[in-house]
Amino acid sequence: MKLNHKLYLYSFLAHFGWLKKSYTAKIMLVAFLGTHVPLLTLLLSFVISNSYSFEMAARVMIIALLATLAGTAATLYALNHLLKPVILTSATLQNYLDTKTLPELPTEFADEAGTLMADTSQTLHKLDELIHHITNYDDLTGLPNRDLFCDRLFEIISKPENNQRLVAVFLLSIDDFTGISHGLEHEAINLLLRAVAQRLSTCMAQTDILAHLSGDEFALARMEIHSVESVIKLSQLLLSTLSKPFSVEGNSIHITASIGITINGINDRNSIDQLLQQAHIALYQAKQQGRSQYQFYSPEINAQLQERLTLENELHGALERNEMLVYYQPLIDLQSGKVTAMEALIRWQHPTLGMISPAKFIPIAEANGAIVPIGEWVLRTACAQNRAWQLAGFTPIRISVNLSARQFEQPYLVEVINQILEETGLQASDLELEVTESFLMGNIERSIKTLKQLRELGIWLALDDFGTGYSSLSYLKRFPVNILKIDQSFVQDVMSNPDSAAVTDAIIALAKSLRLSITAEGVETQEQLDYLKMQGCDEGQGYYFSRPVPADIIAPMLQKISQLMETIAA
Repeated sequence: MKLNHKLYLYSFLAHFGWLKKSYTAKIMLVAFLGTHVPLLTLLLSFVISNSYSFEMAARVMIIALLATLAGTAATLYALNHLLKPVILTSATLQNYLDTKTLPELPTEFADEAGTLMADTSQTLHKLDELIHHITNYDDLTGLPNRDLFCDRLFEIISKPENNQRLVAVFLLSIDDFTGISHGLEHEAINLLLRAVAQRLSTCMAQTDILAHLSGDEFALARMEIHSVESVIKLSQLLLSTLSKPFSVEGNSIHITASIGITINGINDRNSIDQLLQQAHIALYQAKQQGRSQYQFYSPEINAQLQERLTLENELHGALERNEMLVYYQPLIDLQSGKVTAMEALIRWQHPTLGMISPAKFIPIAEANGAIVPIGEWVLRTACAQNRAWQLAGFTPIRISVNLSARQFEQPYLVEVINQILEETGLQASDLELEVTESFLMGNIERSIKTLKQLRELGIWLALDDFGTGYSSLSYLKRFPVNILKIDQSFVQDVMSNPDSAAVTDAIIALAKSLRLSITAEGVETQEQLDYLKMQGCDEGQGYYFSRPVPADIIAPMLQKISQLMETIAA
């Protein structure tokens, strides 16, 4: 609805430049003209009338003029003061827009002008509260946001009386929040975050500050820290509180969280942003350790993170710069002593950092997705090398290549592997792919389907690191694998730890009952070898036979290892 249809006089006067910016001037002009209409009328009647002498007319005109001017002055003076509520309200609004200063308008008057001032004052106070809430509080959880958290924490730390106070900052993040988000509707995720905020609130002391920073990240600052043990107890309380199931829209949801902790100690002058950055570094380290973990910040952790960032930057383009290498480690038949397979293991030869351990760069490649092209390159290189050994006259052996979780999730994995076999000319029966139980369990039905398709090509499938993950017998029966690989952690302790020996014996017996081949990783001593042979293990792999070596020294090594194992077997 249009509201300006009664503003015709106001709009008309606004066209005049000298009246445009002054509402008071408009009122004064109208008042001046209004009070002078009687005078003008009287003057006109005297001009057109012959009933009065000139002296009489002049006398009356002067008296009327003086009276009119006096009345006009008094009227304009009164109007100017009556307009003060409007002028003051306008000035107050402008001042609030410029300086965010709240008004002190009178509220005791009951007429229209008084109502205008009272309503304006009340509206600005409510508006200021709303702006303050929007600016400083998270609209999802109602908790303070990052800005308010930093302001409150800085205010407390900067007080002189708090110079000797220890302050702990906890940064909490839900584990695998991305995966949880994919499985829930948007509204359910919001309800879950609100429930998390409420749970965390129950763990707070009166002087604590709790905030929702963003996404699944919450920050808590505790002011009264008497010992590191109290910080650990609070961390354990937070984690255990969140580990209890949440009821969201009738569904029971289980989550875990990780916590990064930093402590602002005596004489520390860390800014709040630095404290949060340190807590972020500690949180990252906690997540690397697994679920439901907490970690304290330290310069050593920061150094590790900086190293990781450097490696992540250097990893981009490493393939194109030909810095990646494939080493090979033999797998030995423990009964005949013959080499039955070679496992392809990637290495990174950096021009300035030297040989970089796969334990350092593989997790980075997994995290940023670089493992997919790297893994495909390793597979192609290993298949081509195995075919080259065959063409050189060596007896055909399997080439074993690890598949990463990211590779296994690729929708065209089977087609890519089949294409590589065709390009390199390698038979599918000469290729072994190693998968780990942990990433197969992510999507059971899809994993089984992919494994069956690979088996149909004639590829060997090995379940790597068996015994360290779920070790689910029900799913093991459904996975169409050929080989179980005993994790090296059991093999290394098989002579000294009865539990490791028991697990190793159980895995070998299980494999035999399911008619699966069994390979032991990490064989390093003659005693370990003898034990595995006695238990009926099929294959062994480890430093006792050979370290991973470049392809150019594999050929002479194959014959040497075969002779050595024949001597040992005799």
